[in-house]
Amino acid sequence: MSEFVHERHKPPSELPAGCELVLACPPLRSNVNVSRIMRAASCCGVRRMIACGRPKVDPKIARDGAELVALEVRRSLPPVLKRLGSEGYQLVGLEQTSNSVCLSEFPFAPKTVLVVGHERLGLDQETLDVLHHVVEIPVYGLPYSFNVATATAVAMYEYCRQMASR
Repeated sequence: MSEFVHERHKPPSELPAGCELVLACPPLRSNVNVSRIMRAASCCGVRRMIACGRPKVDPKIARDGAELVALEVRRSLPPVLKRLGSEGYQLVGLEQTSNSVCLSEFPFAPKTVLVVGHERLGLDQETLDVLHHVVEIPVYGLPYSFNVATATAVAMYEYCRQMASR
């Protein structure tokens, strides 16, 4: 008999108190991506997502995230990000830029806003100008970047990995 036995729906791990990750995204082209991000966010303990445009969440894709992650719709990101920055949040963009840092080398703060970009256009300069840091996920083949939902899931996991080891 194998030493590995499948366990369906294992209880979630706990993050230390004070860990607060907020997601922020510009208008996305695909509501499938919004829903996938929300599902992954829920798995990472995120309880707040700020989105611009007209995001629609498909509960079949987002699953529990549709109920557990509060979706706040705003006109634009920079004013919201400035306010969150003044409240003590570290503003971290997920984008390929001239001075971005590799995601695995970046030390996340417990109170962080992760700002993801548009599927094709990334983060605009007005949003980049408000950020404290920008991280990127290295790619080792083509295309040149991950899908926004995949990249967001990877970045949220790295945040959780760091917080769990504190």
